[in-house]
Amino acid sequence: MIKVENIDKIYGRFKAVDNVSFHIGKGEIVGLLGPNGAGKTTIMKILTGYHYPTHGTAMLNGYSIYDDLLKVKESTGYLPEMAPLYDDLTVIEYLDFMADIRKVPKSRKKEEIDRVIQECGLTPVVYRGIGKLSKGYRQRTGLAQAIIHSPDILILDEPTTGLDPNQIIEIRKLICDIGREKTVILSTHILQEVEAVCNRVLIMNHGKIVAEGTPETIRDQVQKDDRFTIEVSGLVDTNVVKALEAVSNILSTESIDGKTVIKISAPKGNSTGERIFDWAVQNGLRLSALVPEQTSLEDIFRKLTNQAGV
Repeated sequence: MIKVENIDKIYGRFKAVDNVSFHIGKGEIVGLLGPNGAGKTTIMKILTGYHYPTHGTAMLNGYSIYDDLLKVKESTGYLPEMAPLYDDLTVIEYLDFMADIRKVPKSRKKEEIDRVIQECGLTPVVYRGIGKLSKGYRQRTGLAQAIIHSPDILILDEPTTGLDPNQIIEIRKLICDIGREKTVILSTHILQEVEAVCNRVLIMNHGKIVAEGTPETIRDQVQKDDRFTIEVSGLVDTNVVKALEAVSNILSTESIDGKTVIKISAPKGNSTGERIFDWAVQNGLRLSALVPEQTSLEDIFRKLTNQAGV
């Protein structure tokens, strides 16, 4: 549905996007993740025809951004970070206007307006002026205009920015529901958004894609070792703890509420769990917990974007 090939975007001496390529299939919800200035919004503006790339090309729904831009726009719904709303119109007036702009046939216009009002949960505010809407309802209205012409592809730029926690949950659920039938790409710098909504992630930094795949795949690529937290009942002699060095690298040791808590790391695929149990048995220790730890998506993001990493 979306095919991006070797795209560059240069503004003067600044390269905002640097040789980016990716494919997104039908029915996927893909997150474009990265810090501010990574190139996410530039990619979205290229995909929606607001900018042409300096080099490279893109195809959406089989249409070229160069040769079939009108077809690209017909196939695409777009919600920019600041939703393009008219505060002096009511919600129903705005959707009626957008249906005309999107050339929804008159015979289907009322049906399509009713559909997006229902899907986006706008019934309580349908006759309210947009200028009086809460941020959450403004985002819902912006999302409604993006899908009023039933596009095959939905492009969302920071769709939950500025929303309160309840509104964020509602908008995420709405995106998931829409994503069952459409191809969705959304940009965000909110890590929880990716884990809650997306089934694949593209991580950008300095205009480049630095990682691609499911959160689990990226985690496996970045996390070079296995990590465990070991809890042992009672206090453990220093020499006994030191014997763990034959199994792993000891990261920390502390006593908490009568237990010894040891954090370790070891090479992947080293049967570390079994060797920890053997160590405990050989030293007459009782394990109260052995917890494998995964590198968080936050740590992965920080490492890949050259911030304070793992």
